[in-house]
Amino acid sequence: VDPPNGKGQQVFKFSPQGEVLMTLGRAGIAGVGHYTFTQPPDVLVAPGGEIFVADGHGPRTNARIVKFAPDGTFIRFWGRHGSGPGGLEGPHALAMGSQGRLVVGDRPNNRIQIFDQDGNFLDEWYQFSRLSGIYIDQNDILYGIDSESNEDRGRGEWKRGIRIGSAQTGEVWAFIPDKFDANDGPLSGSSGGEGIVADIDGLIYSAEVGPRAVKRYHRY
Repeated sequence: VDPPNGKGQQVFKFSPQGEVLMTLGRAGIAGVGHYTFTQPPDVLVAPGGEIFVADGHGPRTNARIVKFAPDGTFIRFWGRHGSGPGGLEGPHALAMGSQGRLVVGDRPNNRIQIFDQDGNFLDEWYQFSRLSGIYIDQNDILYGIDSESNEDRGRGEWKRGIRIGSAQTGEVWAFIPDKFDANDGPLSGSSGGEGIVADIDGLIYSAEVGPRAVKRYHRY
């Protein structure tokens, strides 16, 4: 649905001073064309400057990844609604490690999908659970944050929180649990973080939508 105020459905590139350097998408216009989006949740810039946009935030929106050249020229898109390999019901998070593989948090399908930069399907991982946010650091450590798993979404066995592991092998090493009850209370729909990043010292920062907070985690 197009927003009534003629805003949204866009991706912006800013300078460190806040100057708008590039705009992708058309203000307030949803679509599935080369230069229109429908509720894009995330964007990633590859080491070569190519821009990947996760396009679609729900069953009635788009379900694809859109790739642009560094200057904003459309290159290709891929994806479709579905739960099989390459299907994307909600590409909510993007990340890329040293291998150059595009790691996609396919949230409604409770998994990570991995593609090459031309959109070819490589693998799928379920062990990181239902991810709202993904970050991969300089050591190929993957930080994935689950803010939504519960019984209503068919994953009552998963505990919400941050899972930490290898972006190369998919092995999960550590888990930081979410303190909220996933099946009861005002934050049962979404708690914990949706955005996640780690700094060079290993400090983890979680941006939480439900509690409206930012939390920092560090090793003891």
